[in-house]
Amino acid sequence: MSLKLGLSTGLLTGPSLLSEGLAWVKEAERLGFDSIWSSETYGNDALTPLAWWGSQTERVKLGTTIIQISARRPTATAMAAMTMDHLSGGRFMLGLGVSGPQVVEGWYGEPFAKPLARMREYVAVVRDVIERRAPVSSDGPHYSLPLKGDGAGVTGLGKPLKTILHPLRERIPTFIAAQGPKNIALAAEIGDGWLPLYYSPHHDAELYSPCLEDGFARRGGRPADFEIAPSVPFVVDDDVERAADTLRPMYALYFGGMGARDMNFHQQVVIRMGYGAEAKKVQDLYLDGKKDEAAAAVPTKLIEKLALIGPRDKIRHDLDAWRASPVTTMLVAGPPERLRQAAELVLG
Repeated sequence: MSLKLGLSTGLLTGPSLLSEGLAWVKEAERLGFDSIWSSETYGNDALTPLAWWGSQTERVKLGTTIIQISARRPTATAMAAMTMDHLSGGRFMLGLGVSGPQVVEGWYGEPFAKPLARMREYVAVVRDVIERRAPVSSDGPHYSLPLKGDGAGVTGLGKPLKTILHPLRERIPTFIAAQGPKNIALAAEIGDGWLPLYYSPHHDAELYSPCLEDGFARRGGRPADFEIAPSVPFVVDDDVERAADTLRPMYALYFGGMGARDMNFHQQVVIRMGYGAEAKKVQDLYLDGKKDEAAAAVPTKLIEKLALIGPRDKIRHDLDAWRASPVTTMLVAGPPERLRQAAELVLG
C-alpha cells in the first residue's frame, strides 16, 4: 500500500490559524495530501479551525488529532462530529485522546482515573448517537445516560433520546491517540485507526505490532481499512545534525517536561525503545530548568528513529523502513516549502 500524506497543523495557534494555517491547508490539498488534521491542548480548540479550513477546501479529509475526551461529553462530541460531517460532505474523521492528568485535572477539572475504561465507554456512546438506531442509553460508570441517582440537582426526569439530526453516514471513522501498550491494543480493538504521536518503524515488531494484534484478536481480526497515522517530523537539510537541532527542543519538552517526573507518557515511549538512561538525563535537565542542555542531550540516533531528517537521498533511503511498516498515512507539519518537499519525496 502506498503511503499517504496528512498535514498536521498542531504547531499553529491563535491568529496564525487563519493566516499561515489556511496557506498550509490549501497547499496541502494542491499537492495531493490525503488529509488535514487539527489538535487541541489548552488553547485553541480542534473543531473551529477545521470547520474554517474545510470550507476553503474540496477534497482533503478533515481529522482531529486530537479532541480531548475530558473537554466534552460524548453526546456533545457526537453532535460536533455529525455537524462537521454534514458541512464537509462526508470528509470528517474523529480523532480522540485521553490527554494526561496535568491537563485533565488542571484544565478541565475532571478526574484522570481509568482512562482506558473512559475511552471505551466514550466511543460506544458516540457511535450509538451517530448510528441513530435507538434512543441512547448507557449504564457505564463514567457516562451514565440518562443520568441516574438521587444526588444534588438530579431530578430523575431524564430519558433516553435519539439525535434529531440525521447523520450523513452511520459510521464516522474514529481514530484513537495512544502511546502505552494497553491503549494501543484498545485502539486496535475499538477504533478505525490509531494516531501515534511517537512511532518508529524500526521498533514495530517488538513494541507496536504485538499490542495491535492483541486488540485485533479481541475484535475478531484486523479490518481491511484500519489506518495508522503517526506524526512524523520532516526536515530536509544537507547537514543531519543541523536538522536534528531544529527538533531537539520539541523532543526535550515532551520527554523531559510534558508531564510529572513519575508520570510522563511521552517519555515512556522512548524508554520502551531502549533509551531509558538518555530519557532520564533529558528529564532531569529539563525539570532543573536547563532546557538548552536538555535539548542538547536528545540523541541524534533517537531522532532518526522517530523523524525523517537530512539530505533528500538519505530521506529517500530512510523512507524504505516506513513503507515496509504498517503505517498508512504520515502526518507532517510545516510551511508550504516543507510540504512540497514531503510530497516530492513521499508521493513521488
